[in-house]
Amino acid sequence: MKRSLRALGAALTAAVTAAAGLTAVVAAAPTAAAASLVQVTGFGNNPTNLLMYEYVPNNVSSHPAILLALHQCTGTGPGFYSSTAFASLADEYGFIVIYPTANRSGNCWDVSSSGALETNGNSDPAGLMSMITYVEQHNNGDASRVFVTGASSGAMMTNVMLGDYPNVFQAGAAFMGVPFGCFYTGTVDGWNSACADGQVTETGAQWAQQVYNADPGYSGARPRMQLWHGTADTTLNYNNFGQEILQWTTVLGVSSTPTTTDSPAANWTRTRYDNSAGTVEVEAYSIAGAGHVLPIEGEGMEQAAIHFFGLDGTSTTGSSPSASPTKASPSPSATSASPSASPSASASSTGGSGGSGGCKVTDSVSAWNTGETENLTVTNNGAAVSNWSLVFTLASGQVITQGWNATFSPSSGQVTATNLSYNGSIPTGGTATLGFNANQTGNSAAPTAFTLNGVACSVG
Repeated sequence: MKRSLRALGAALTAAVTAAAGLTAVVAAAPTAAAASLVQVTGFGNNPTNLLMYEYVPNNVSSHPAILLALHQCTGTGPGFYSSTAFASLADEYGFIVIYPTANRSGNCWDVSSSGALETNGNSDPAGLMSMITYVEQHNNGDASRVFVTGASSGAMMTNVMLGDYPNVFQAGAAFMGVPFGCFYTGTVDGWNSACADGQVTETGAQWAQQVYNADPGYSGARPRMQLWHGTADTTLNYNNFGQEILQWTTVLGVSSTPTTTDSPAANWTRTRYDNSAGTVEVEAYSIAGAGHVLPIEGEGMEQAAIHFFGLDGTSTTGSSPSASPTKASPSPSATSASPSASPSASASSTGGSGGSGGCKVTDSVSAWNTGETENLTVTNNGAAVSNWSLVFTLASGQVITQGWNATFSPSSGQVTATNLSYNGSIPTGGTATLGFNANQTGNSAAPTAFTLNGVACSVG
């Protein structure tokens, strides 16, 4: 991959101690009582000469779960170990973490070649699979509890591993990634600008077919997916978040309309997509105002991933982690006001208007210095609405810099937000979620005078 993602990866890892050339204990553990990170060699088939590092906690379970944790571009396995909370969580819950290093210029994972996008190919995924097999054979790892997570390039590879080896993984958690197949160029370590810029859009069925093509003969259960993205990400555009949701809800056979939408922490919008039994198949976190920086240390994101996996001893039917994450106010960079893809997708529009019975808008405002983030939830209490538009008035001095789940025009004064192609319908009793970042000059008041398709909305 080329300079954009590598430069971002370099910034993310600037504070991490260099670990090149280590062959045994490579870093101090995050806590005084913890075990050490150890390099493993001779772990099996490794066509791209990846490096393997393994963290086995002192209190490891007798038949432990396995987590594959994948760094960003310019990163290393030891760096990802030091800069994330997964090792300390392994100390708490007794699972093993594998921290590989991509061994090429720039240290990006290959998610763009044909060999990377197929089961038992000849690129990075094959070597990563060898590491998992090694832990199963040498550490009595539990083959029925294998998980993968990663950031940026590692998030892309998280998508790839779930597509390539659906029979191996139970679930994945991708922080700031792109859909499986989106970054394809036909070359190892290629850079796909259209995908990075959020210009690649497909239907759920088209995205799902790319996953199916990785292992055409597979017909078994598919791993669950958790997705994370910041709305102000200018390296891997936020539009990729919505496309990932479409891909994995389709692959997992659930509706792309969220079962639930909530905000477990300030500036977080979480949507869940359950199956008929109530199991959360896809869980998506949109972090308002955040750029290409996830997971953010100390904010509970790694804990939420471990909870989604069930490695904290909980079920997968939608309960929240017991520890509430601490959130700091973000400071988003200014971007264009073009719409981004959504954490909530609903049925496509069918024409017409509707909404004669009234509506209600719930507005959450998070402000800082010269900026703010608004998250709006519109509840339709009248007849079903299609091709909706929400009109409201911004406070003086507020200018929208980026929006999601709708187009916003103009960017100040009286604004009209109109639906996107995937969320044009709001059934009776249903909701639509949308939001925006805005610059402000000291007045962070919420918008006023909401109307949905011309019908006045109450605010509450």
